[in-house]
This record gives sequence, C-alpha cells and structure tokens, in this order.
Amino acid sequence: MKIYDLTIVGAGPVGLFTAFYGGMRQMSVKIIESLPNVGGQLTALYPEKYIYDIAGFPKVRAKDLVDNLSEQLSIFSPTIITGESVEDMTRLEDGTWKLTTEAGSHLTKTVIFTTGNGAFEPKRLELKEATKYESTQLHYFVNDMGTFAGKDVVLFGGGDSAVDWALMLEPIANSVTLVHRRDSFRAHEHSIELLHQSSVIVKTPYVVDHFEPEGDTFTHIAVRKSDGEVELLKADHVIVNYGFRSHIGNMKNWGMDMERQAIQVNSQMETTLPGVYAVGDSNIYKGKVKLIACGFGEAPIAINAAKHFVDPETKNHVKHSTDLFSH
Repeated sequence: MKIYDLTIVGAGPVGLFTAFYGGMRQMSVKIIESLPNVGGQLTALYPEKYIYDIAGFPKVRAKDLVDNLSEQLSIFSPTIITGESVEDMTRLEDGTWKLTTEAGSHLTKTVIFTTGNGAFEPKRLELKEATKYESTQLHYFVNDMGTFAGKDVVLFGGGDSAVDWALMLEPIANSVTLVHRRDSFRAHEHSIELLHQSSVIVKTPYVVDHFEPEGDTFTHIAVRKSDGEVELLKADHVIVNYGFRSHIGNMKNWGMDMERQAIQVNSQMETTLPGVYAVGDSNIYKGKVKLIACGFGEAPIAINAAKHFVDPETKNHVKHSTDLFSH
C-alpha cells in the first residue's frame, strides 16, 4: 500500500486549497471525503449562493468557487477518495499513520483535518420503502444534472439548497415541483423571488405520504396536505433536501485535545499528535475566526509544518508561487 506524504480529511473549499498547496510543496497528497463529491457544504447545501469574502472575487457562486479550486488542484493530480468516512486513526511503530474507513485503510506520514463541523449525512425520507429507490430514482445529492434532463422531478425541502436546485433544474427538466411542509420558505429572499418568477410548481403545505410503485420503480409520489388531502405528483426522480446532520464520529477518542467539536491547535496548526494538523472550521485557537478566507490562510501554515515534519532538511523559508512554478 502506498504511503502518502499527506492525507487530507475533508474536501470542502479549505481542504481543496490545502491539497493544492501540498502539491506546491511537492508532497504526495490523498484526500478522503465522506460525501459523494467534493466541495463540502458549498456543493451540498447552497451551490447557487454568492460568497463575498473570498479575496480577489467581488462575489463568486459557491459552485464556481469549488470548480475553480478543483481546476487549480488538478495540476498536481492528487488521489481523491469520496464516499468514505475516517472511523479510526492509529500510529504504527514506524511513525506512519493508518486511517481506517468503512471501505479500507490508508497509510500516510502526516494528516491534516479540514472536516469543518464534521462529516455530513443527509436527513433521509422516513418511509420504509425509500431505501430501495436510493440508487436509482431517489436522491439526496445532485451529482450529475444531466440525469434529470427531460424528466419530471419532485423536490422536497424549504431551505436554500432545495430552492437552489429547483432553479438550476428548471431549464433542463421537463417539470420541477417543489414541495414544502410550511407555507413560507427559509431560503434567501432573492432566491424566493426567482422561484416565484420561474415555472417551478410550488406545493405548500404538503408532506410526503408514499410512493406509487410500478414494478421495481415508481411513477408518482403522493403528498399529503395539512387538512388530509392527498395528491399524486408525476415523478421520474425525487430529490430530498431536508438538510444534513454533522458529526465528528470517533475523533474525540484519537488523542487530540478537543474543545467542543473542534480540534485545538497551536500557531503551526499542529494538534497534540505528531504529524497531525487541523485547519479551517475543524480547529480552534485563541482569536479563531470561522471563515473560508481564514481557512485558506491557515492551509499554507499547516502544509509547511507538515513538509518539515516529513523532510526535516526542508528550509522553513518558502518561495513565492511564481518562483515555485517557474521551476
């Protein structure tokens, strides 16, 4: 099994930039992400929302920022593992760290946690028949918008994520219906205005009742109004945006000093474990500010410390990117 110089746990925006900077320092890099795609909350929760505090961008859509970070990172072709959560971390006799996921093991000389508030899991439909459709017609993530081209799509949810995906799918789907259990939405006011100007069919206040099966698939989904009225909606696909639960799993048992759900670090982003670091929303220190911009700044600090840990002969002085890329 290959032993990487660095394994980054978490592929949100800070994790992606940390991996890029690891490539700049000529480290072999692996990324492990619990979600099925990179981008973290930006991809899963509000891909269409603008972010205003990224240096050099007056404003940038969340999904565009993730795309740009992925393009930047692709220069170094790191190994990216998605859909796996780190369940255990142990140090071997030679100092190598062994990260264990539900799918296997990963060996690395150093580890940087960029997990934010922890691993994300979607809140699922509470219907016993729902699980059999999860790999085909029932979705908690949108991995490929082309899947929904020309299809009848029903979305459930009332926050930014549900409204964003409804607006993004409207131009390509045959029909989009957005179902929410309340009369009012929790999304940004401008998004709600765009929603009402679109062709998206809005159903409120309704909740899911049952699927209408046809063999191994379903053709309709039944929704129930607060007064008991049930209505059948034609559906080739159903997307559920009820939000996500975050958790840190067994992290508190791995020997790092924790404060609430954050990892305590020093000025080098070092944890209390040798060769293990944390940046972004996953760490805590005096004066900590939880912004993407701050996480971007912490990434080079952690990488430079990790590089020196792997290769103690490395000079602490780091060249500017123009010098590094010129060679």
